[in-house]
Amino acid sequence: MTTTDHPIQTAIVTGGARGLGLGIAKRLAAEGRRVILWDLDFKDFSAPQAGFEPLLTQQVDVADLESVAQAFNGALSAAGRIDILVNNAGINGPIAPTWEYPVDQWRRVLDIDLTGVFNCCRTAIPHLLANGYGRIVNVASNAGKDCNPYQSAYSASKAAVIGLTKSLGRELAESGIIVNCITPALIDTPLAKVLTDATRAAALDKIPMRRMGRPEEVAALVAWLASEQVSFSTGAAYDLSGGRAPY
Repeated sequence: MTTTDHPIQTAIVTGGARGLGLGIAKRLAAEGRRVILWDLDFKDFSAPQAGFEPLLTQQVDVADLESVAQAFNGALSAAGRIDILVNNAGINGPIAPTWEYPVDQWRRVLDIDLTGVFNCCRTAIPHLLANGYGRIVNVASNAGKDCNPYQSAYSASKAAVIGLTKSLGRELAESGIIVNCITPALIDTPLAKVLTDATRAAALDKIPMRRMGRPEEVAALVAWLASEQVSFSTGAAYDLSGGRAPY
C-alpha cells in the first residue's frame, strides 16, 4: 500500500510546540498534511498564533521509550495511519570543557538528542514497514560534522544521529521508507538565544553568509525530504549551513 491510497498524509513532529519544530509543523500543515505535535509541554503553544490546528498535541518524553510507545499508539488511534516522522526534539546542553562536563548533563543530552531519535524510529518503523511507505527526517546539526568546542555532548550526539540516519537508510532502502537528516548550522530559534554571546559569535564567524539561518528555510527542506518527490535519496545528510559545512 502506498501513500497515494491515502492522499492526506499524517506527520509526527517531535519538539513541535516551539522553535524549529513548530516552523516545520507549520510548513507541513500548509502543504496539506495532518500534523501531530509531540513535546514535553505546550504552555506557550497557541494554534491561532501558529496559524494551523494540529490534529493532536501529545506530551511526550522522547528519551523514554514507554512514553514514545504510548504516544504513538494514541497518534494511530487519532489518525489511523502515520506517514511522516520528523525527529526534531533536542537540547544544547552546557557549554563546558569536555574534562569538566557534568556527567548527568552528558547523559541528558545524549538521552534526548540521540536516544530520543532511536526511540521514535524504533517505535514508528514497524508501522511504516507494514504500510510499505514512510518518510523519516532527523534533525542533526552541522556540529555533528564540524564539531563545536565546549559542546562535546551536543556534537557527539548529532554526529551519532548522522550515523544512525545512514544505517537506517541502508537497512530500509528497499522498503519504501526513506530516511534522511538535515545538518543546520546556527538557526534563529530559542535554542540559539540561550547560547552565550561568545559561543553565538564564534558560530556566526564560521558561516560564510554571515547570518543565522531562518526557521522557514529549514522547514522548506524538511518538507521536501518528507514528500513523495524524494524517492532516490536515503541515508543522506543535507547541509543548511550558509556554506560552513566541511563535507
